[in-house]
Amino acid sequence: MNQPHFKLLPLAVLAVTCTALAADNFKLDEGYTSLFNGNDLTGWEYGPVPVTKKPIIEKLDGKMATKDKVFEVSDGLIVASGKKIMALYTAKEYNRDFHFKLEFRTSTDNKKNNSGIYIRGPQLQLDAVTEGGLTGVFRKIKDFKPDDWNEIDITVKGTEATCKCNGELIGKPMKIPEQGTIGLQSEIGKFEFRRIRLKELP
Repeated sequence: MNQPHFKLLPLAVLAVTCTALAADNFKLDEGYTSLFNGNDLTGWEYGPVPVTKKPIIEKLDGKMATKDKVFEVSDGLIVASGKKIMALYTAKEYNRDFHFKLEFRTSTDNKKNNSGIYIRGPQLQLDAVTEGGLTGVFRKIKDFKPDDWNEIDITVKGTEATCKCNGELIGKPMKIPEQGTIGLQSEIGKFEFRRIRLKELP
């Protein structure tokens, strides 16, 4: 008598799974280009820190991970393992003014977890917490979300980068070179990155 009920069970599980996947229905803002296709590391290169002084060691088009697994794609995210201090860099330079956005997440199990975003060379630090972290870069960010996704928004105009976290300013504008790539760092702890996008300005 219960046989029809059991036949419906797989469909119910499938419906729950589809609902979970549909929860992140992110769409690009107008004018933005995604720098990560969600499947592999096409458009990125792997190298030491900083890239301006040392050469790229691996091109990553079509690859799911770096050879040493310091970076890999997992569940539609770019994951930095923290096993080595290394970085992913965009294969393309961004020498015009631009807006750059991404979201990152890391665990607060180790409050010293640290990563960074390279903006044509100089680094914007990323910490796990607002207080007691490695650099204290987010200490004045009131809406920081420990153990959850936080958005970084960087506006580059000329040789100045203005950085925000969840809409709040991160310190003073950074001085940066006129030319260069964008990079994601692996340093301490696991960091996940998603929704990586850029809009070049007129």
